[in-house]
Amino acid sequence: MSESLSPFTKQQLLPQEEKLEIFKNKGELFIGIPKETDYQERRICLTPDAVSDLVNNGHRVLLESGAGNGASFSDKDYSEAGAEITKDTAKVFACPMILKVEPPSLEQIKLINPQAILISALQLKTQSKKYFEALASKRVTALAFEFIRDEDGTYPAVRSLSEIAGTASVLIASELLSNGKDGNGLMFGNISGVPPLEVVILGAGTVGQFAARSSIGLGANIKVFDNSVTKLRRIQKNVGRPLYTSTLQPKNLTKALKRCDVVIGALRGTNRSPIVVSEGMVEQMKKRAVIIDVSIDMGGCFETSEVTTHKKPTFLKHGVIHYCVPNIPARYPRTASVSISNIFTPYLLKIAEDGGLENSLRFDKGLKNGLYFYHGILTSKSVGEWFDLKYSDVNLLIF
Repeated sequence: MSESLSPFTKQQLLPQEEKLEIFKNKGELFIGIPKETDYQERRICLTPDAVSDLVNNGHRVLLESGAGNGASFSDKDYSEAGAEITKDTAKVFACPMILKVEPPSLEQIKLINPQAILISALQLKTQSKKYFEALASKRVTALAFEFIRDEDGTYPAVRSLSEIAGTASVLIASELLSNGKDGNGLMFGNISGVPPLEVVILGAGTVGQFAARSSIGLGANIKVFDNSVTKLRRIQKNVGRPLYTSTLQPKNLTKALKRCDVVIGALRGTNRSPIVVSEGMVEQMKKRAVIIDVSIDMGGCFETSEVTTHKKPTFLKHGVIHYCVPNIPARYPRTASVSISNIFTPYLLKIAEDGGLENSLRFDKGLKNGLYFYHGILTSKSVGEWFDLKYSDVNLLIF
């Protein structure tokens, strides 16, 4: 038959990809949620509403008794939502999929079944080589939720927790200022006839933006410093009003610090936060002024910063109150839990809809970005280089 009489075009006659391979069969998830054992960690990955959503979609959730207590969610709340409750920690860690806020300890990794899926924070700076070797021996597939990217390229978990930290930094500063013991008795608020508080914000990212919004809402005068003019432009646009903004010039910064009542440090670095406020600058600040170093988990951006805890959150140095707790969102565990749960739930439902994590990783580049172990093979370049471990390109493992 001549080509012109053929019922098919030349293009249609060319060999085509096998389409059957990527048909999605809906998968059923069996999720284990253990109780957080890290010091002062009271958050939980899924709220009862999220559990109800998952159970109604045909999935199983096994919760360790008391896992939600820190966030004011009772076992009864979870039981009524359809979760199974157990006091057996080992049983929870034996689930095919484990959801945690903090990374599991080496003891907990021993309880994980081979080939399990682990979704938690990674907190790279606090890990050891042994942690990754232990996960590799279990041949797990592990995702770090702080590295999962959205369609628009942002990191939803990091952004949500940064929003909480930014707002919380202002609430904490307000509390510390009014504290009769150490504070100077000033109130955050634009009271008629009373000069407003002066607030300096170091860093114009998400933390800085939400700290700025909260400060303005309470009537304070704010000054924002950042070396990125793009970020300074963006914060003005997002806050919706002209602000005092400046690059990190020592002369301008020193002048602002001498006058301010509160300074919020929210600068991030690649490996650690840059120290932009020297001890000499802190010495020149007002007595009983407040420093909130939100970036302390990355080393802090004040030379005088030292890590504190939620139990004993402050110390006095050169007459200035320092608040340097690394995990500020854990102070508001219920809000933080709802925020984390809002991010997790759609991903979990999507993983099931796609027919399992393997397929989701193929279709979702943002989710793939959070992957650091695939069946016991390290896939994260940053982890490999940081700990001198062999790693493989994830795109060579997942087609």
